[in-house]
Amino acid sequence: MPTPHNKASADDIAKTVIMPGDPLRAKYIAEKFFDYYKLVNDVRGMFAYTGFYKGARLTVMASGMGIPSMGIYSFELFHFYGVENIIRIGTCGSLDKDIKMLDLILVDRTFTESNYSQALDNVKCYDCESSSKLNSIIEETSKEMGITLPKRNTICNEIFDPYLPNIDTMLNIIPEDLHIAACEMEAFSLFYNAKREGKNASCILSVVDTLDDVEGLTPEERQYGVDTMIKLALESAAKLEPKMNP
Repeated sequence: MPTPHNKASADDIAKTVIMPGDPLRAKYIAEKFFDYYKLVNDVRGMFAYTGFYKGARLTVMASGMGIPSMGIYSFELFHFYGVENIIRIGTCGSLDKDIKMLDLILVDRTFTESNYSQALDNVKCYDCESSSKLNSIIEETSKEMGITLPKRNTICNEIFDPYLPNIDTMLNIIPEDLHIAACEMEAFSLFYNAKREGKNASCILSVVDTLDDVEGLTPEERQYGVDTMIKLALESAAKLEPKMNP
């Protein structure tokens, strides 16, 4: 069932989807990790590929940046394409001194000041949980792979936090009981849509900046962290789908 944003037919999309923000990262994942993949969407340059990873049929599709973009693509995947599971993979900024550069985080809950839920459903919701079922599989897989994966809460912001003139303005709005560890820009609409549609959504993040960072990452360091995150997501996703012959 094509939509204004996705020309794929219903059977072109797998039941489990990996969602990076960047379309070129979706392309990279398909080319490096998939077998027998095909491009199933390129509307607006938002690439989606369906292929096989270790015998599991999966789709990788970009979400674009920000709550509204993730909101559109994840809503359509859940609502029109019958997708059951979405694992977002992305980068974040750490707000916790114990969470270091290149660490991975599994998001438990995310807080936002966005009016996404009110705009969609006339419901005021500012705090949304990920899927405990999906998170359990990801945590189990991380242990098997020897990857440290703390489960933490995040803030889902509508602005790229390094551009804030005073980050304390953002930090002061966060409810203290949430103990926010990192900042990103897409998880809330993904989690909200999953809850709304009775589906599963999780988010794995790679830390690419911190409050006390002064030097940043080299391109090689950033790619290493992203590859570890990609492999964890793919190994977890492969457990959700039956093995097939491509």
